[in-house]
Amino acid sequence: MSTAKRSAGLLLFRVVPGTEGGRDAEVLIGHMGGPFWARREAAAWSVPKGEYEPGEEPSAAARREFEEELGLPLPEGEWVPLGESRQSGGKTVTVWAVEADLDPSGAVPGTFTMEWPKGSGVLRKFPEMDRFAWCTPDEALERLVAGQRVFVERLRAHVREGRAGSDS
Repeated sequence: MSTAKRSAGLLLFRVVPGTEGGRDAEVLIGHMGGPFWARREAAAWSVPKGEYEPGEEPSAAARREFEEELGLPLPEGEWVPLGESRQSGGKTVTVWAVEADLDPSGAVPGTFTMEWPKGSGVLRKFPEMDRFAWCTPDEALERLVAGQRVFVERLRAHVREGRAGSDS
């Protein structure tokens, strides 16, 4: 019996002024590492996330994967559930948002090993994510893989409704 793969992640955000005096959010996303993504920008970025096994709490996996992919501790903050999304490959991704500021220049990404070039017999290490950036929601919607864009939309609605950054 095959079980569908599941992944969990954390989307950091910071509240910024929006249009017409409203509020919006910038989000921290990462560009996927390795040779397949090297020359791509559009639909080549991701929420820091990773797979987890049955029996593991998705929130624990989200924290672990954030820290592994950025090499930085997760900042303190309230976790805002953004729900699930089924990706085109069949994987279900669960994401939370955390309001926090973080300087991505200090990130030390985790790595993975693969044969490259394919068929060469040479194993090379690549960063899981090769760079990170704070993006406006519109930038993030262009950069993120299609199946994760819904999380930005859900976060944007949350922020615009005034349920985040209320101390500003």
